[in-house]
Amino acid sequence: MEQSASLVLRPHSLMQRAGLAVARLAMAIAPHANVIWIPCGPGNNGGDGYEAARHLRLWGKCPVVTSLGNTMHLPKDADAARKGALEAGVCFSDSMPNQYDLCIDALFGIGRIRPFDATCSAWIQHINYCPAPVLAIDVPSGLDADTGSGGSLCINADVTLSLLTLKPGLFTADGREASGDVWFDDLGIAQPTSAYAQLGGPLLPPSRAHNTHKGSYGDVAIVGGSPGMTGAALLAGRAALHGGAGRVYVSLLDCAALALDIGQTELMFRPLSELAYKSMTVVAGCGGGQAIASHLADILDHSDRLVLDADALNAIAQDTTLQDRLRARRVGATVLTPHPLEAAHLLKLETHAVQANRLSAAQALADRFGCTIVLKGSGSIIAAPGVVPHINPSGNARLASAGTGDVLAGLIGARLAAGGEIFHSTCESVYRHGAIADTWPQRNTLTAQGLARAL
Repeated sequence: MEQSASLVLRPHSLMQRAGLAVARLAMAIAPHANVIWIPCGPGNNGGDGYEAARHLRLWGKCPVVTSLGNTMHLPKDADAARKGALEAGVCFSDSMPNQYDLCIDALFGIGRIRPFDATCSAWIQHINYCPAPVLAIDVPSGLDADTGSGGSLCINADVTLSLLTLKPGLFTADGREASGDVWFDDLGIAQPTSAYAQLGGPLLPPSRAHNTHKGSYGDVAIVGGSPGMTGAALLAGRAALHGGAGRVYVSLLDCAALALDIGQTELMFRPLSELAYKSMTVVAGCGGGQAIASHLADILDHSDRLVLDADALNAIAQDTTLQDRLRARRVGATVLTPHPLEAAHLLKLETHAVQANRLSAAQALADRFGCTIVLKGSGSIIAAPGVVPHINPSGNARLASAGTGDVLAGLIGARLAAGGEIFHSTCESVYRHGAIADTWPQRNTLTAQGLARAL
């Protein structure tokens, strides 16, 4: 049997590689830093910090190391790294320096999250308050590497160097804020694909063949827009149109509403009775209010491809019969796009429980209803039965604006209508939706209407 590279490395060499990688990145992000504070924890993350300190000292810098806890009980490799730093002349101190140019967080990394003692808490609070840049080793201390939950106290890093593998928690929940810019170094060790989560990316649709027509790209039907909320349905319709759908129909639940969108005259308005669900991709729930509930049984039973958003999700959460109908649909034919509160309603949980483990919550929804799930939020999660969930890396707080979720639902509908594979089409839609926000002019407010037009 072939051994992995990690099994044939010399003792201590992996930590040496990690320390060197940290020291190199430290000099790249703060080349003029002289005094560098490195608080080191009681495990191997602390060992990486000792190794980095040794290299920085040999390069003429002034690293100051403070050790947390009893160094008599360090792991073997970390103890060897500490002794190497001492031999190189690194300054060890019982207290943090009064001033420093850079901080390297080597406290805990992916180590077990536990309550911090008074000393560690004071260090973290000082690090977060001080203006000096912070480089975290592997994971900012206090951040859960798997879930992205930051707990009550967490390092806020400017840069994080993830070692060996990219950790899911860096890209969702509190992780996006706490990690800053994420760099990656595999330390020369090829790692298998994670079975827990993958980082999503742009999966661009193929270019359109010349010999095609509007029927080649499918029909999307938007069902929503109850009284006072017709704008949500129009936003979804515009997004579907700009997202590439061949034809977009809008069926408003407000019977007294307009029959023409002057700003997007290509949208075709139809009563529900005229929609042929089986030949369309239906996007239901956008601004549907309570009125959408009475139509969901028919939509669930007869739609070929279906995107359920907002009020449709709330109605399903309150009706076990609709939940049974949802589960009875063909696996993979449906996409649900809940935000954390809607996900909590569907799972019969509190919102904080969903946010505490977003990956687990998204997968639980996917398995329960046999659907593709987009759990929206910081680092949106895309999950489906039997598929490794993806974490979307694009997007920012500009999307925290009314109507952007309706735009996403319409865009996913357009991708599905064109015949794309459900999971990959959903991932690509979520990425594109976020990427527009990432490239939006800094001084311009992003509105849902502007987002739809930019698709």
